[in-house]
Amino acid sequence: MSAGPIEERYGTRVQVSESFGEITVDVAAADWIDLLEFVRSQGYEFFDWLTGVDEPPDEFGIVAHVFDQASRRHLLLRTRVPRADPRLPSAVGVFRGANWHERETFEMFGVIFEGHPNLIPLLLPDGFEGFPLRKDFVLAARVAKAWPGAKEPGESDHGSPSRRKTLPPGVPADWGRDG
Repeated sequence: MSAGPIEERYGTRVQVSESFGEITVDVAAADWIDLLEFVRSQGYEFFDWLTGVDEPPDEFGIVAHVFDQASRRHLLLRTRVPRADPRLPSAVGVFRGANWHERETFEMFGVIFEGHPNLIPLLLPDGFEGFPLRKDFVLAARVAKAWPGAKEPGESDHGSPSRRKTLPPGVPADWGRDG
């Protein structure tokens, strides 16, 4: 399928781009499920994956990859949800394979997939707080235990002179200060 049928159906409600022969379709969250149903009806019946992308300061991107086995064509489908209320209808009713991917995206980014049959934590230990794939998530373990990449010549802890200590990647400059 070329982008033609998608553009005919959605008009200005989608943005279609092509790069290296692969088609990417951007759609509003309100059209997400309809787009998934449409591309499935056009032969894209193999659901490959779905994930989130943190796009600070205001949004999360949701990206899905589907495949048409007969034509050997790929489609990358994308939408955005607001960071303040990250909700999107669940794709599980269209592609059963979206189940695990939506659970992972919920757990790692905090995106709520409305209508998902079992939106519960999947990978993290019980009681884990926060969403570790968000860019604003502080990796406290990097502060509690020295990050191996922070050591440069002369920065060992045995008394030799060293430069100003730097915080590990992912740790804000003011993190851990008491006021």
